[in-house]
Amino acid sequence: MKPPSQESTQAGKKPVLELKDISKAFGQMNAVERVSLEVWPGEFVSLLGPSGCGKTTTLRMIAGFIAPTEGRIILGGNDITNVPAYRRDVGLLFQSYALFPHMTVRGNVGFGPKMRGEKSGAVAEKVRWALSLVKLEGFEDRRPNELSGGQQQRVAIARVLASGASMLLLDEAFSNLDAKLRGRMQEEVRELQLRLGIATVLVTHDQEEALAMSDRIVIMNGGKVEQIGTPKQVYSSPESLFVADFMGRCNRIEGQLTHDGAKGWFLDCGPAGMIRFEAPPHPEARPGEHCRVFMRPEHLTLSQRTGDHGQGLRGEVERLVYLGSRSVAYVILDGGIPFQVHLPNTPGSKDEFPINGVVAVVPQPGAVTLLPD
Repeated sequence: MKPPSQESTQAGKKPVLELKDISKAFGQMNAVERVSLEVWPGEFVSLLGPSGCGKTTTLRMIAGFIAPTEGRIILGGNDITNVPAYRRDVGLLFQSYALFPHMTVRGNVGFGPKMRGEKSGAVAEKVRWALSLVKLEGFEDRRPNELSGGQQQRVAIARVLASGASMLLLDEAFSNLDAKLRGRMQEEVRELQLRLGIATVLVTHDQEEALAMSDRIVIMNGGKVEQIGTPKQVYSSPESLFVADFMGRCNRIEGQLTHDGAKGWFLDCGPAGMIRFEAPPHPEARPGEHCRVFMRPEHLTLSQRTGDHGQGLRGEVERLVYLGSRSVAYVILDGGIPFQVHLPNTPGSKDEFPINGVVAVVPQPGAVTLLPD
């Protein structure tokens, strides 16, 4: 499944990796069920989902550590389904980095080329090239225990690059780093990946990480693919309730459709009031139809005006949490429905909405999105 815009950009190219209906069962448990995916040259794809969704099992099948129960794996046009891991042209960056503690940085980075029997001059050149890419020149003689966590990760990346793999696999590669270093390493790895043009697959459970780094995201749940799309597609146009809930906070409410002549379409949400659609909710919309919609917290505002028809949902502010760049207002709508509203904290702004104060939750244009069944 590829977004339409990608078909033109990949015209005339062949995918680096193809997963064709791969499945993996452990006894009676189906860990992965009929997953299909194409990864294109230079593309960064993230496998995203909660623990136990099958993303790591899928990556391990690509790497060759696990054999699929069914399906085929094609790499560079060759069927590698039954090829052992050490003969696959992929580089895997482990969560734990898996550096050899008794070796120097030079020894770790040059291990792959050396094991392939390359001459010492060629090995030294690959080590120099790889370390220059990850900005670790001058660290050649240090051992892993003499490096910081970020430096160890750079060494692990350099080792993969020196091996000359045609594809990079990242297994929760940033989870061992603190928040600030994690963000910096994500930026560095993405910049390096773009510069080298190497196809990359990342396994992560971090939605923000996947959104920030990926060209496309594969969202998995219960061993199956829920949706494949660009970061904007999976966040703004979820194809299932699971995707809508998993990709960030999702305010949900339901009600009956009404149509008010020239004013357009509204959703009657009972005691909470009515909200207006910017466009018909779907082509076959009918007055009286029961619908479920969702709204992202950052696409809502609060108002102390609560009497305007269709301009907001009535409720009370239960609490207000300050988070630096934004505040989160926890609102209980009339009828007992909890909502979150993200309010930007601008310089000099004051708390305008007192606790237990009556407010209207007002969607920004286009914020009300119909939830799929």
